[in-house]
Amino acid sequence: MTRIARLLLPLLALAGCGRPADDTGTSAPSPANAPTAAASAAPTMPVPPVAAPSPPLTEAAVIPRAPGKPLSCAADIGGAAAARRAAICRNVSPATHPPCNAANSCAMINDEIARSCALFAGHGAPMAGCTPAPDSMQAAAAVIERYYSALNAGDYDTAWRQWGDNGAPGQTRAAFDAGFAHTRSTAVTIGRLEPGSGGAGSIYQPVPVTIDATLDDGTHQRFTGSYTVRRVNNVDGASAAQLRWHIGSAQLKRVPTH
Repeated sequence: MTRIARLLLPLLALAGCGRPADDTGTSAPSPANAPTAAASAAPTMPVPPVAAPSPPLTEAAVIPRAPGKPLSCAADIGGAAAARRAAICRNVSPATHPPCNAANSCAMINDEIARSCALFAGHGAPMAGCTPAPDSMQAAAAVIERYYSALNAGDYDTAWRQWGDNGAPGQTRAAFDAGFAHTRSTAVTIGRLEPGSGGAGSIYQPVPVTIDATLDDGTHQRFTGSYTVRRVNNVDGASAAQLRWHIGSAQLKRVPTH
């Protein structure tokens, strides 16, 4: 029996457990023409219709993608680098047919790595490639990086999943996709991370960001603020999905550009 198979057996019972009542998510991204509330427990803030990977892209570095088809990781970062990420993904993923292929977006590959590392966290020595630690502040910030990376690649499925199993709360999938249809290029910068807080069985990690976007018509937009990323705090009965960081809310505001 392989190491992954041995590690997976004690977790199978957890996978079917119910989701805690507090783990519902509190915010959704908004289309450019219809910002919505950021969170039920926070002031209403507009969420920008932007998509960006990290490290930031310049406009000149943005690679065109075929309409309706996500940008492949090989086209994004080069064949050799994409192959290395896919190899790490295959090493840690317990899936029978994992999405660890350089033809998929880098965000999809990295999302599967994060999912797998969270699944096996605390069950023996960390597997090679499971950095940063799944429960760390850096892993929380990586959710935001994957979110914008996915959006920038046109991989809305992976972007949607960064909000949790059911996607962005309070928004349809069609509205979510439409909100990013006219973004030409973006850049996101993660600010200084400070320790998060706990409550009601969850950990909440603020991730400060600055986002610059250029729309199809050449309009330049800048937003500052933060996302709150959350995960269940290793409580008994928590599923592997609940132990993963996911976006809970966003508090962002548009600022003047020069």
